[in-house]
Amino acid sequence: MTQTLFVLNDAPYGNERAYNALRLAAALAAREGQRVRMFLMADAVTCAKSGQKVPEGYYNVQLMLGKVVRKGEVALCGTCMDARGLRDDETIDGATRGTLAQLADWTAEADKLLVF
Repeated sequence: MTQTLFVLNDAPYGNERAYNALRLAAALAAREGQRVRMFLMADAVTCAKSGQKVPEGYYNVQLMLGKVVRKGEVALCGTCMDARGLRDDETIDGATRGTLAQLADWTAEADKLLVF
């Protein structure tokens, strides 16, 4: 099994880095023999904010991240969450508060690391 770790740093909207990372992660997670992990840091922790409402016809990062959560693992930098006032109960189901030590473990275990 190939394990891919995605590390996202950018906010969910304003540029398309998170959007493209989530598209690729979901496509990989849907394949046989692939394990996907995603670690959200800095402004990317807001990708996991529940209750996102976007204009009709616009992509919804919360829904896209939900696809990754169902097939893989998603963790959010706890320090980054605290800095942005994001509480655990404000995040989508399946996304968990993470630590730098967890990111280090996931990085050491990954076959591939993609940073967005």
